[in-house]
Amino acid sequence: MNTDHQNTVNDEISLKELIEKAQEWFSYLISQWKIIVLAGIIGATLGLAYSYSKKPVYTATLSFALEDEKGGGGLGGALGLASSFGLDLGGGGGSIFTGSNLTELFKSRSMVEQTLLTAVTYEGKKISLAEMYIQNNGWRDSWKDKPNFASLQFLPNEDRKDYTRVQDSILGVMYGSLSTNGLTVGQKDKKIAIISIDVASTDELFAKYFTEALVKKVSDFYIETKSKKSRENMLILERQTDSIRRELNGAITGVAVANDNTFGLNPAMNVRRAPSARRQVDVQANTTILAELVKQTELAKVTLRKETPLIQVIDRPILPLKKEKFGKAKGIVFGGLLAGLLIVVYLVFIRLIKLILK
Repeated sequence: MNTDHQNTVNDEISLKELIEKAQEWFSYLISQWKIIVLAGIIGATLGLAYSYSKKPVYTATLSFALEDEKGGGGLGGALGLASSFGLDLGGGGGSIFTGSNLTELFKSRSMVEQTLLTAVTYEGKKISLAEMYIQNNGWRDSWKDKPNFASLQFLPNEDRKDYTRVQDSILGVMYGSLSTNGLTVGQKDKKIAIISIDVASTDELFAKYFTEALVKKVSDFYIETKSKKSRENMLILERQTDSIRRELNGAITGVAVANDNTFGLNPAMNVRRAPSARRQVDVQANTTILAELVKQTELAKVTLRKETPLIQVIDRPILPLKKEKFGKAKGIVFGGLLAGLLIVVYLVFIRLIKLILK
């Protein structure tokens, strides 16, 4: 019983001491109110100045739906018939750029850099988006005293393979900045193939132009890649069809020439009719081959249309874009609170050091 009573007394003494210490620290901070208020005023002033200097950020948003037909449906039997003739007309569709892979394609360095080299009309001049980015960020002014940078140009639709190491590094910096801070790609719902692209920039026109150019660049690449196999097979069949058609026309002409040469010939001299007979066989064979190739070519065209995905833009960025600006009131409040908090931490730290040294 005595032990329990002693523990209770100790707890009460500890709580009392804690409250006294808190009151002591509070009184100390109250005594320093002038310094704290002054720091808050300075912080609020700096926050207001920051709000004036901070450029607004514009966000361009574009969304599109992706329809990528899979399977062959009624084409299954036709594709099987084509394969029996040793022809591969595609039909697999492929899934290399589906789901998250497609969203990552938008953020790939290759696609972003190709987009930066796209031509746009800016202030009455045709320039690349890379050049527009450089002008908007004032890089040209900082390059005046640097010979390696001052003469650099990023012309629209220029061959990327001819770029120097310095040009590659500058494009790399642009890509890093855009992919980290400016470009967001996401799928609204995994069950619905709707993809949304957001591009944030301090330049409203750059955000709009870059978003539209990136979607077009990726769409062209995506469609080309998805339908590449079917397109190549169709082109091969078209070349074979044209070749057989020329052979057939030549054989038909040969039959006519051979018949002219044997006109009025003695019926007993059949050997002279052999060239005409051979040409007739060529005509029949080429006719059969051409008919089959025409069917396979038409089938390949259907397969190509089936394998070509449909990318339908739903919403495009429309001026004026959504703007986010660091407001004056926010700057004053944040600046004042941050400065006040920092000065309180500083005062507490200084007093603790003094108490330790005593």
